[in-house]
Formats: sequence, structure tokens, C-alpha cells
Amino acid sequence: MVRCNLDNVTCSIPQTICVSGTRCQQPACYPMPLANIQICPPSTQSIILVASSTRVPNTTAAWNATTTSVARATNSTASARVTTPITTTWSPTGNMNIFRFKHTESVLHNGKVLVAGGATTSYDQSSAELYDPSTGNWTITGSMHDARFGHTASVLTNGKVLVTGGASTSPNTNYLNSAELYDPVTGIWTTTGSMNNARYEHTASVLTNRKVLVTGGYS
Repeated sequence: MVRCNLDNVTCSIPQTICVSGTRCQQPACYPMPLANIQICPPSTQSIILVASSTRVPNTTAAWNATTTSVARATNSTASARVTTPITTTWSPTGNMNIFRFKHTESVLHNGKVLVAGGATTSYDQSSAELYDPSTGNWTITGSMHDARFGHTASVLTNGKVLVTGGASTSPNTNYLNSAELYDPVTGIWTTTGSMNNARYEHTASVLTNRKVLVTGGYS
């Protein structure tokens, strides 16, 4: 089997899921047709895709009954589409209030999707929005202290979202070492300790001890 993507929760190979266990030294992509339906029942949950028309890196947020994951896609507008693994068909849903790319998408513990930061064709974004899958609507929530794109967002065990690093073009292009925490209860961002090194397009992983491991990226 092929190992999972660097986030250790997603697979680039179609019709596979990322699994981990004591028999494997690292998470691997397992073919869905071989999965026992009693062990892996069909998912009825949706995948949210922030679609786009411009060829730039973008993100998708995915969730099912037991797990959440974030995966990379390509393409930037304010439009969004939803799909279910059972039908594999896409249908339009509510548009974001602000079009963006190189943002982050995080599935919160309450089932909503938080989109934060990113860039437009003219400037960086500090704004954030919430998608409600029950209504298909996007609502504006608190803005980050720093505009950033190419950053990471990690949902912590306490439900808060940690955003780290990224890049900003104001006043000049520079990589960031700052970090912020989003509280879904209040909708407010607060600054937290900065990283030792500025990073852009890095990775961030929530460990079992509740710490977050940040690796790689550009600086």
C-alpha cells in the first residue's frame, strides 16, 4: 500500500482512505472496495469544496461520522459545492462572502467549517467565515489579527483553532512566525506565542499529547 499524504489523514489516490494501525509503521492508503461494510459503513456526510476558476492552490474540508480531515485541491472564487461519497455528484451551495485562495478550512467540533485568511487578486485576507452545512449559508466571524495566506490551521482537542505562520504582502512580502487562536464560542481571535522560525506552506499536526508539531515550509 502507498503511504498517506503528509497530513497523515488524507490520500491522493482515488477510492482509498487513510488508515493507521499497529501492523503499519506509518498511515497507509487502503482501497475502499476491500473495506468491510461492517467496519467501514458508507458515509452519508458531505464534503465541502470551495471551488474556483483560477488555477491556484485551494483547499477542501471533509468530514464523516467519526473523523475530520483537510485535503488539498486546485483551483479561486467565492463559490462552493457539496458532494456525498454515496452519490459522488456535486451540487452548488451558498457562496462565501469574500473570494479567496491559499486560505485554510477547518471542520469545527460543532460541524461548521471555518475558512480563514487567504488572498485575493489585490490583497491578503485577515477575514474569516463560517459555513453551516445545515443551512448552506456562510456568515462572517471575527477577523484574525494578521492577514495571511499559505498558513496552517489546526483544530485542537479543546475545540479552538490554532493558525500558524503563512505569508503577508503588507507592506512587503514576508513570511510570518506569528500564531493565533480562534474560539468558536466567542468568534474571537487571540494572539498566542510566536514560532521560533517564520514558515510558509508548512505542515502542522495535532499530536496525541495535545501538542502541535509544525514542520518544514519556506522561510
